[in-house]
Amino acid sequence: MKELSMHEERIMQIFWNKEKAMVREVLELLPEPKPPYTTLASSIRLLESKGYLAHKSYGNVNQYYPVISQSEYSKNSANHMLKNYFNGSVGNFLSFMVKENKVSDSELEELQQLIDKFEKGEKS
Repeated sequence: MKELSMHEERIMQIFWNKEKAMVREVLELLPEPKPPYTTLASSIRLLESKGYLAHKSYGNVNQYYPVISQSEYSKNSANHMLKNYFNGSVGNFLSFMVKENKVSDSELEELQQLIDKFEKGEKS
């Protein structure tokens, strides 16, 4: 799966939230400054060629819908980040997040509870 730019991710967020939309509808939901209609239409066609979107035609108007779920994209993105930036190590990633103060104490407690539950499930 090809990576998405920040602009493409913003467009996909709209499709994941709306489930289906036409270019004009997406344009209305984008923040200012809005891209020109033709630029957005090109971006949406590119997302379709990358396999993220498909469309249904209604005359000369296309309604686009996501083919990749947000959770599937998140999973692939996280795996890509782990592999390319943290040598495939979840420990390296979590250590980085803790050192950068990106994980709160309550989140650390939740992680520990998840680990404890997993270990209990593995042992029984």
